[in-house]
Amino acid sequence: MANQNIAPRKDDLIERLRDAIRRRRYSYRTEQSFVHWARRFTLSCGKRDPAELGAEEISAFLTQLAQDRSVSPSMQNQALSALQLLYGVVLGKPLPWVQGFERARRGATAPVALTRAEVRALLAQLKGSKWLMASLLYGAGLRLRECLQLRVKDLEFGRRQIWVHEGRGKDRVTILPDALAAPLREHLSRVKSLHLRDIADGHGTVELPGPIARKYPGAAREWGWQYVFPARKLSRDPRSSGLRRHYMFESVLPRAIATAARRAGIVKPVGSQTLRHSFATHLLQAGCGAGIVDELLGQASTPRVYAPTPRKRGPGVASPLDLEQRRAEYRATA
Repeated sequence: MANQNIAPRKDDLIERLRDAIRRRRYSYRTEQSFVHWARRFTLSCGKRDPAELGAEEISAFLTQLAQDRSVSPSMQNQALSALQLLYGVVLGKPLPWVQGFERARRGATAPVALTRAEVRALLAQLKGSKWLMASLLYGAGLRLRECLQLRVKDLEFGRRQIWVHEGRGKDRVTILPDALAAPLREHLSRVKSLHLRDIADGHGTVELPGPIARKYPGAAREWGWQYVFPARKLSRDPRSSGLRRHYMFESVLPRAIATAARRAGIVKPVGSQTLRHSFATHLLQAGCGAGIVDELLGQASTPRVYAPTPRKRGPGVASPLDLEQRRAEYRATA
């Protein structure tokens, strides 16, 4: 008779962890992160069976992340969440309250914001879809992932609004700059042609949010659900194995921005988040209320390092990209 107490192999344990994550309908990115932390924890403990380890080893692992690896507080919390799921659900050994480990500290580095002249110089070095995406980061205050995951239905040209879906039912509305309305329409006409070709070739589907995929599986081919910035090639979905068009690779735009910054002669450290910081800075300097900026950014509070106390607050907010265009038009006619 087979021994029922044999510990599962580590590969089996990872697969069971994947199953637990998918039953909870977590995103694929979360699945990758949790599997990464489970494997990293096992390696740090000399590849010992996780079933033989407990809160003491987990506490030591989390302390090592803070001391030796200098991870951020969010990454340390993510590692803890992954191990709690691994032990509590997969191994059936719920962890006691893990304590006694050193908490990671958030860095005190102030966010970098560009001047208006630097933003102009940076955008002038970009072309095509990369210019359009960078302009949205600055003109609408989007995060990189938010920009990449935009879908056609999220753009409201009539109201000049962009819907941003942050997950867990948290949505917000931000500005669709007037200066980007026409370029976006032209871009979408090219994307739609690509989508129609995909459909003609028997493809044309995209990944849908879990509830939508279950209730409206046919929506995966609808134009409104397509990504605004699709990838150049079709790719195999890691979960369904279906061939579909994902959004653009995350590394494309940051590399383009870094190259553009060098060509523009900007010596500050510039990344995709820098344009979002510049969005907040220039709105506050233009007199927009901090509360409105918070809402547009979708964050709890706006770092006061951006600008001094705003002078006014109004019901309508213009994108800093539109304000810059108006300044350029004024200078041209002066």
